[in-house]
Amino acid sequence: MKIGIAVGDLRGPTGAAELVEQARVAAAAGFATAWVSQALGWDAMVALGALGPVPGIAFGTAVVPVPQRHPLVLAGQALSVQAVTGNRLTLGVGAGIAGMVGPMFGLPVDRPARRMREYLAVLIPLLRGESVAFSGETLTAFGSVAVPGARPPYVVVAALGPAMLRVARELADGTVTWLAGPKTLGEYVVPSIGKAARVIAALPACVTAKESVVRARISADFALAARSPEYRAVFDREGVAGAGDVAVVGNEDAVATQLGRLRDAGVTEFFFSPQGSAAEQQRTVEVLAEFT
Repeated sequence: MKIGIAVGDLRGPTGAAELVEQARVAAAAGFATAWVSQALGWDAMVALGALGPVPGIAFGTAVVPVPQRHPLVLAGQALSVQAVTGNRLTLGVGAGIAGMVGPMFGLPVDRPARRMREYLAVLIPLLRGESVAFSGETLTAFGSVAVPGARPPYVVVAALGPAMLRVARELADGTVTWLAGPKTLGEYVVPSIGKAARVIAALPACVTAKESVVRARISADFALAARSPEYRAVFDREGVAGAGDVAVVGNEDAVATQLGRLRDAGVTEFFFSPQGSAAEQQRTVEVLAEFT
């Protein structure tokens, strides 16, 4: 199981210089991939363009919500990132949280799996440099994108429900999850998508002697997830109350045990978002680097 690390907003407010420094530290520590999320701060694709000169590490998005970006736009952005980074991108895409996509952008949120299926039917050929002429139920696209030197990136889909997992299995290279615990991954996600696919699992992490305190803090910090129907279903499947219960938290031995559970569940790459103070995050990075 490879070990990656989140850089940028998922760890807290991050300036441009700090973003680059986080990626440089990650590369020096031997982490496989630096992952950037797309939320209400950094644009993930712009951030990865800024990180392109950092050597010795792959890059990924986890994830870019696709309702706000037409596939012709995202294909151009992804291939541009490939050109800037020397073809080191894994493009993680997702349908987005309905409670944000609808109210914030005024976009439809019905039939997310159908919409993703049509989106990938356009995006993946575009990433291969092919022209598309597509008029479906939810999407229309005509055109092509070409960036010299860019190869098609790996594409993984944020998938938590059965319909989206089928889309990921049939059309993409695998899936990426956020806040899914080892039980859900091992008993549900991996069997649904197949062991040949990439299964990338992301969780908050903190190496600490104050496990209960930190778990409570993470639950509070990510309380919105527990109120989101998408993540509430994942927590219920795992049999936990919230994010703090699935986070990788504890002393060095406890963290090793939790990583072993993820590996045994069939996860091919785990990436973590260091949590807490600057000192806590640094200690967490140092300990997790020992598993690379």
